[in-house]
Amino acid sequence: MTEAAQAMVVAFRGHTLLSLDDCLYSLRPSIPHLTRSALHRGPQRHGISRLLDIEGDTLKRQRFKRYPIAFFHIDFL
Repeated sequence: MTEAAQAMVVAFRGHTLLSLDDCLYSLRPSIPHLTRSALHRGPQRHGISRLLDIEGDTLKRQRFKRYPIAFFHIDFL
């Protein structure tokens, strides 16, 4: 991958924070020779290959409220 293509991949991934597959799908029209492994190596060199360290990324886990028998809990998002 050329340096210009790698810079575009790193900037796109850092700005959008999309997963690798989503980045590959979005960048494939602009960089037709882009492979998933090449897409992974570019951000990995710059330290942005993992997106789990972003603050607020995980939800706080809570226990469901206890209901009497014959009731059930449904979450709507």
